Amino acid sequence: MNKTISNLLVLAFTVSLATLLIWLPHILSLPNFWGLNFSKGFSTIYNNFDGLEYIVIAKSFYNPNLVAQIPQSLPANYYAAHFPGYSLLILIFAPLLGFLKSMLVVSLIFTILSSWAFYFLVKDFKLSNKPLFLSILFLFLPARWVIIHSVGSAEPVFIFFVITSIYFFLKFEKYSNTYYIWISAIFGLLAQITRPPGILLFLALALYIHYKFYIQSKIVGFKKAYLDHLRYFPLILILIGLWGIFYLYSQTYGDFWAYFHSGDNIHLTFPPFQVFNKGQFWVGDIWLEDIVYIFILGFLGGVLLIKQKLYPLAFFVLTYLAASTLIAHRDISRYLLPITPFVLIAFEKVLTSKEFKIILPIIALAIYLYSQNFIIQNVASIPNLAPFN
Repeated sequence: MNKTISNLLVLAFTVSLATLLIWLPHILSLPNFWGLNFSKGFSTIYNNFDGLEYIVIAKSFYNPNLVAQIPQSLPANYYAAHFPGYSLLILIFAPLLGFLKSMLVVSLIFTILSSWAFYFLVKDFKLSNKPLFLSILFLFLPARWVIIHSVGSAEPVFIFFVITSIYFFLKFEKYSNTYYIWISAIFGLLAQITRPPGILLFLALALYIHYKFYIQSKIVGFKKAYLDHLRYFPLILILIGLWGIFYLYSQTYGDFWAYFHSGDNIHLTFPPFQVFNKGQFWVGDIWLEDIVYIFILGFLGGVLLIKQKLYPLAFFVLTYLAASTLIAHRDISRYLLPITPFVLIAFEKVLTSKEFKIILPIIALAIYLYSQNFIIQNVASIPNLAPFN
């Protein structure tokens, strides 16, 4: 068997096994496993935030009258903060599986696809001598990612589109084939219609392109650098995608800017680092030292990517982090998940070292228990799931 195909099968098996191990205590409804209570059964997985909200969108497509018919407590305009890409994928599988199972199947499929995209990124651009091992680590680090890809969430879909868009962008940089920039733009468009931070992918690539233009104009002159600059025009598709979402809102809500009027689930604040303000609505805590370490690792990763001359990756990481300093939410680790594949690449030498492999089994148990503890508590108060299926 071809080695690449073999590695892809290993990754698919690893995703499936890891997901099963997360689901198993819930399937068995274990009353006590390592001190944790799983007696509510598999409904805990279905009920985890924010999967059911995307099912509401899949069933209503933002129509306030249809939203009102679904038994839930949120106002119709709340859903404008959730873009439709994930919901559309749920809708594709729903006739066969029902909405609840489709929600999980889409997360599972796109977790596998994300691991494959990451593997090809690392392998094809020789970013590590151990692409399979690093790709397996990608499935478990950070620990918040394990939770996210085990329940209903848009992140696996979004992360797949982001990695793939950057992969083809790097292909275009290497081979100058126009086909690659169009593919990159299409996946960027798909990322944008999946989650609002897709615009940060456009901004990061635009900043990199302008940086490259500035450097080139000094070497080859303004005109030649400007003509090279124009080759990136297809990336405008990402902006068109954002406009398309807002136009959809103008038709469903009667408000082009409905995203910004969706209530308290937009967490952007000024000045930066309001996540360290206990008084912020979505913070409410003083035990926040872990967030300091998250930012340290993130910014250090971005700087290391610059040192490694992986400039598009570095621009994406640092742009995303800069925007994230304006997020006032305790769950900052979730918001930063899209940059973690590239931060792993930045720390590749440490993560693939013998020393790290020694501590990995200990950390694996900690990740598992952390994930289960979080999943048990992170549930919506919806006792009857039948209307969501």
